[in-house]
This record gives sequence, structure tokens and C-alpha cells, in this order.
Amino acid sequence: MTQPRSFLLVDDDIDDIIIFQDTLKKVDDKIGFFYVNNGKDAIDLLTDNVPNLPSLIFLDINMPRMDGKECLQILKQDARLKHIPVLMYTTSSQSADIEETMMHGAMAFITKPWGVNELKKLLSVIAHTPVAKLPTALQSLEKEISCFIVC
Repeated sequence: MTQPRSFLLVDDDIDDIIIFQDTLKKVDDKIGFFYVNNGKDAIDLLTDNVPNLPSLIFLDINMPRMDGKECLQILKQDARLKHIPVLMYTTSSQSADIEETMMHGAMAFITKPWGVNELKKLLSVIAHTPVAKLPTALQSLEKEISCFIVC
């Protein structure tokens, strides 16, 4: 029996967290969801007594305490955590951010969609696509929604 999927959102914007959570619930209410407000809290959560690690991590870049770039590097250096796919999920579209995060092991770089309908399409594809096929599915989705996606 396969374990149910779960998503971890690492983001310091409470409005973005609420919208993400509500939209994910509409897409698939069986997907577990939890969040933290910065990279330091993400590392602490994932390394302290978490029996079930998330299936995917959505990681913002600009956050207090520890930004997404530093968090990504730590995740990908940890033998227990490096297998978890990380999707950078941010308002940044700076080429330096894209290059650096992809070089450090992010599966994809996604700018946050502008509207709830676009977020719903994005989360639907992510929720219902096997992880191995996500890059291809995300690239084809970029034509349908206004976010910038690099895989």
C-alpha cells in the first residue's frame, strides 16, 4: 500500500499559505498539507521526529531566518531528505535565482500564479501527476497559465 501524498509549503506570506491550502483542499482533499514560515523551521521540522516526510516541498526564496536557497542546499545535503522533490515556489523570476536553485537540486522553479484558478490548475497537475513525470507535465502547463516554469 502506498503512503498518501503530502505537501510541505515553506513560505512567510500568510495570505499565500491560506490560498494555497484552500486551493489544494479543493483539488484533492486527501493530500496532506503542512507549512512553516521559513527555511530554518522547515529544516527543524524535517529533522525532528517527523515519521512521515512530505512527498513534495514547495519552497519560497525570500524569507526571514533562512531563505529558500540556503534551505534547499541543506535539504539536498541531508541523506534522509535529499530524495524529496523540491519545487521553488516564489515571486522571483530572476535568472540568478533560477540558475542557482536548479543547480542545487530543485526539480522546478515556478513563479506564483496570479489567480486562484491558475493555482488550481497548477496544483491539480502537481497533485495528480507521478513525481517522475512532473517536469514534463509542468512544462506543458506553462502554456496554459501565466506563471513562469523552469524544469
